[in-house]
Amino acid sequence: MRPTASGSAPRGLLVGALLAVIGVVVAGVLLWSSSGKETAEIFAGVPFADPGPVHVHGLGINPADGSLFIATHTGLFRVGKDSQKAVRVAARYQDTMGFSIVGPNRFLGSGHPDAREQELPPLLGLIQSTDAGKTWQPISLLGEADFHVLRSTDRNVYGYDASNDRLLASADDGRSWAELDQPAPLVDLAPDPGDARRLVATAIGSLEQGMYASGNGGRSWQRLNDAVGHLAWPAPERLYLIDETGRTLISSDGGRRLVERGDVGGKPAALLAVGRDELYVALHDGTIKRSTDGGATWTVRSTP
Repeated sequence: MRPTASGSAPRGLLVGALLAVIGVVVAGVLLWSSSGKETAEIFAGVPFADPGPVHVHGLGINPADGSLFIATHTGLFRVGKDSQKAVRVAARYQDTMGFSIVGPNRFLGSGHPDAREQELPPLLGLIQSTDAGKTWQPISLLGEADFHVLRSTDRNVYGYDASNDRLLASADDGRSWAELDQPAPLVDLAPDPGDARRLVATAIGSLEQGMYASGNGGRSWQRLNDAVGHLAWPAPERLYLIDETGRTLISSDGGRRLVERGDVGGKPAALLAVGRDELYVALHDGTIKRSTDGGATWTVRSTP
């Protein structure tokens, strides 16, 4: 559209742009203000556009009903088994960083509270939901940890606390923790589904980066290669890695040898495996893709 004679944009365009800016500002204030209740009252009646499932941190499938859950910077979202539309859970805006579904309607998480929950510290430690993400309760490390990576197998829980750059492990469902060695700040971690003491991690440090393996529960590590990305390990001979370019790689020997399998067509933000060959990946724009052939081909499961 051409500018007016005065060089300014048409009035309708300016109004539209102003409303968009107001929407963004209101969203930011509601999410991050230390006085969320008062802010909500001040901006009562101002249109607010839900940002949807963007900036994804984690994925999970609820065994209770087969629905897909998307943990994001702006809240938790659910996609029904027969739907492609992501719906916000419980109208909450909790920044759920680490995320893991450990049973029917039972989720583990970490991150930062909804701005309206002023009684909570900025670091949630390990939290749990037993009603499919509608409500959450603290388990441990409240105010002390922010898990960006959270993996569980049986009663064992592994978490990378990004706020303190430490790798922790629990053998009692996250109630008590021991600090482990780590090769470098972690990008992701996956336990062997056949042996929880065997771990594979990807890490990036100031001196080196790559994929590392531990056979003793994280007490020591061996560097395998220079691959970095998101991990999923659904079966002993099925270790998956998606690198930052979107390439899907597979290993049948615990990460020693990686073979290119396919490409997701974008930069990944999270990876989930729910079977030997069924994978879900979140892209940075909020698109969720699914593969049923071990990452060789991908289809869109949900869009933001």
